[in-house]
Amino acid sequence: MADHHSSFRPIKVCVATSNRADYSKLSPIMIGLRDDPDFELQVIVTGSHLLDDFGTTIKNIERDNIKINWKLHTIVRGEDEAAMVESVGLSLSKLPDILLYLQPDLLVVHGDRFDALALATAAALMNIRIVHVEGGEVSGTIDDSIRHAITKLSHYHLCCTEKARARLIAMCEDVDRILLSGCPVYDNLLKIDTLSTRDKVIKKWLGDEAKPKQYIISLQHPVTTEIEHSLKMFNFAMDALLEFGKKTLVLYPNVDAGSKDMTRIIREKKIEMGENFVTAKHIPFEEFIVLMANCGCLIGNSSCVVRETCAFGTPVVSLGSRQTGRESGENVFACPDADSKHTILQALELQYQKEYPRSFLYGDGNSVRRILDFMRGIDITERIQKTYTFPALTTKKSQHVDNVMEDGLCVVTVALEGAVTKMALVNNKGEIIHRLADNSIKWDRFESWKNSLKKAIAMATELDVNVIGLGVCLDTLKIDNYCNENKKVINGWSKCDFEKFVYSEFSLPTCIESEASCRTSAENHFGINRNRDTILNILINKDIEARLVCSEQNHISPVNIGHMTVHMNGPLCECGSRGCVNCYSSERALLAASAKNLQEENTTINGGERNEADSLRDLVLAAKTGNIVAQEILNSGADALICAMKNILAGRRISSIILHGYLATAYIQKTKDAMKKTFHGKVDVRMAEVTEPTLRGVAAIVMNSMKKIKSTDSKREHM
Repeated sequence: MADHHSSFRPIKVCVATSNRADYSKLSPIMIGLRDDPDFELQVIVTGSHLLDDFGTTIKNIERDNIKINWKLHTIVRGEDEAAMVESVGLSLSKLPDILLYLQPDLLVVHGDRFDALALATAAALMNIRIVHVEGGEVSGTIDDSIRHAITKLSHYHLCCTEKARARLIAMCEDVDRILLSGCPVYDNLLKIDTLSTRDKVIKKWLGDEAKPKQYIISLQHPVTTEIEHSLKMFNFAMDALLEFGKKTLVLYPNVDAGSKDMTRIIREKKIEMGENFVTAKHIPFEEFIVLMANCGCLIGNSSCVVRETCAFGTPVVSLGSRQTGRESGENVFACPDADSKHTILQALELQYQKEYPRSFLYGDGNSVRRILDFMRGIDITERIQKTYTFPALTTKKSQHVDNVMEDGLCVVTVALEGAVTKMALVNNKGEIIHRLADNSIKWDRFESWKNSLKKAIAMATELDVNVIGLGVCLDTLKIDNYCNENKKVINGWSKCDFEKFVYSEFSLPTCIESEASCRTSAENHFGINRNRDTILNILINKDIEARLVCSEQNHISPVNIGHMTVHMNGPLCECGSRGCVNCYSSERALLAASAKNLQEENTTINGGERNEADSLRDLVLAAKTGNIVAQEILNSGADALICAMKNILAGRRISSIILHGYLATAYIQKTKDAMKKTFHGKVDVRMAEVTEPTLRGVAAIVMNSMKKIKSTDSKREHM
């Protein structure tokens, strides 16, 4: 908190908003600044907020009792690429006078719009500190280029996810000027009661006959880098919705190039007069969230399709490339081509009224508190010149990305497997070229890490190989704790501290991955199924985890299996639901059942104290030697897992299932029999075969990451 002595003056923070979407993210920050005596809020309203065609959404700002310091008309009509450029030019010609008048200490801009680019450009040239909201994300179209350009102009960064933060660090932004705040919209979104006003809001916008989960929302914008294709896609989407025949709320597109043509398509197809259709220019945020939370499906390509819907588990059909690369929950069904009415219709049929768990990937409702504390700590008297944290430049071959996939390169890999810490040097063929002593690293000590990494690098020098990175494999629980600001897997360390420490000491990029991802990567790169179709990898560990590998994109994605419900009235899971797969099939579940039932039967194999690994071996051995209780425990675990597998396989083209972990041997035969019976031999089931999968898998992830960087840099060189 600032010290309110006689010389104190509040920090002048100017927030600029240009459209309904960015206002939903910025309004919680504005209100927080307005109500905090440490700050003086200034507001510039520009862009489509001031246009009747887009709902004159400046009224929302006035309704929220936010004082507007300046209204800036900047949109040049025409809705094509040239009009967007002219709008940026018009903004740049007017903004200097406004900023000179307001004299802000900080300017807050949001996202990836051309309006925000003009604001950031003007502020940077006028030596005004810029705070950028939602940097580091990846979506599609020209938005990516604009977003990253604003990042380079900005001095401070408020990012919403851990991956976004990691990208900003990779872009050489100063780690101390990056705040993992979460998305501010969640501060409002999570407070909205989507049930008590549900019927009233649905009736207001969709009529008396509309019911919860029995209507669709369509929200689609032009893709400015492929306008012609996006118009065709919009045409197909409208045809699909007409044929689908469900009550549908269609929101008009934003002001981007191509929006005029989309509006023309709506009118040509008589959507506005359709029996099942309602159209709207703008819906107040609180009411839109209620509609979104209670709809049967949301279809389109707006950012809210990915970002806000996951908080309610709303089923989504994401059309085209506009949100490609953006992090999403499992509620999002990507339809990247959407090149026919039939394709979109199939996606709608698959998603409509489907139920998904809630996910809080983008925020926890406490971002404004973090943001205000962060701004309070900015020294507005210090030198304004922006600095970057470039990687150390050396003559070592390992520092040259062009050499990443050549022979003679290796990764230092570390894997925490239970109580054992493994460490090794792994080359780009997945071969362990040197194994260091197990348990050589003490997790909570800087010196232990430093000494162990020095020994690993020294050994690499002796073996005449170059170290290009560090890969660390942790179980998922530790990964979750590691990424949570209130929990530290390494005592007293944060993820930022660890990565910064490794990079400052050894100039090594660091990759931290879950055990499930590492095992899947090992099997994908070094197993017999590499480069074949789509494969479901299941790790039977303390919890059940799954990773789906699509060979075409060589992409590994998590699948929620451990907390999938298989018995509605089953035991209570730690997630709050009942009858999850983890309650029956995980090592923890089997150990609990074994401790209770086998000890009651007095059928344990070994006497005395035993660790978890011994107890699992005892259970499996007891089953093999004919113990009925042990067999029932394992059969119950296998049945629950098989039920979850069938749910996952439904509607997906999966060619193989690979089981990982010690218990795979206990589940494999029953799983094979069940899959053969259900899918008639079309799904191959086998156990993982790669040895030392955690060490080799995390090495493959590091190598693949470096390969992508090389490929990206190569493309840039030829542009």
